[in-house]
Amino acid sequence: MEQYLGIDIGGTNVKMGIVDAKSGHISNFYSHDTVSWRKSGHFEERLAEAIALQLHDNPDIKKVGIGLPGMLNRARTVPIEITAIPELNNVPLVDFLTEKCAGITFLLENDANAAALGEFYFGEESIDENYIFITLGTGVGGAAILNKKIFTGGNGNAMEPGHIPSINGKVLERNIGKNELLDMANAMRKEFKGNTNLPDDGTITTTGLVAAATKNDELALKIFDNVGDILGVGLAHLIPVLDINLILIGGGLSASFDFILPALQRKLDYWLTKYHHNGLSVRRASLANDAGLLGAASLCF
Repeated sequence: MEQYLGIDIGGTNVKMGIVDAKSGHISNFYSHDTVSWRKSGHFEERLAEAIALQLHDNPDIKKVGIGLPGMLNRARTVPIEITAIPELNNVPLVDFLTEKCAGITFLLENDANAAALGEFYFGEESIDENYIFITLGTGVGGAAILNKKIFTGGNGNAMEPGHIPSINGKVLERNIGKNELLDMANAMRKEFKGNTNLPDDGTITTTGLVAAATKNDELALKIFDNVGDILGVGLAHLIPVLDINLILIGGGLSASFDFILPALQRKLDYWLTKYHHNGLSVRRASLANDAGLLGAASLCF
């Protein structure tokens, strides 16, 4: 039974587990809060210690995949811009971990790229070998899989959709990232005169928004309609450039998928040519909270 250690390093938690290559079953799951490792001043050492414990308990593991939230060097050995964990910037992480764990192969990748690859190997539905993967969460991440391989661009860090120009003189994730979405929602609530169950004291949450939309709350649906409009224009930039007609939407805010889809589709209908619209499919990604960890393990295939 072929197994790998997958590690999903995020701004809030570091998650790791042993992943069965055939079934995607996760065992020996472990999670640690990222902040305490950062405060220690020795993040990479705490990471190496946690990995060593996993390898001790699972001596047959020879490959470890790691997803990181940011930009890496072209060789995929050094994080160069990890906004959530700047302590890792320019740390020769693969060399460091290889020295600490002799005989183990470490594979490093951007977390959205890893999650996108995980959808190919472990997703609930069979998917095409070419697709765009968008993550909606604190920011807006993304990846493109071309011919079953991660598209990394000229210098290794292609597909950063959160940084493409959008409305209001801002980039995309400064319009529909989690905090920006809530700012939009609270601003719209103050001006809204219709019937809504959303609070007007600036305390709207993403969970509350989804719950309200599920009950056909007029304002909640308008808010998600705005998000769909904005994201749809962003995707209309990417689809003709990459010539891909399968879009997967994942990330923590993908729970709103059904509510943003109608407006997103309207924008794609408006902007795309017949060629790029032919066969177009926009679907919700299927791996949910396991996407990062399974994606990291899939780097080992």
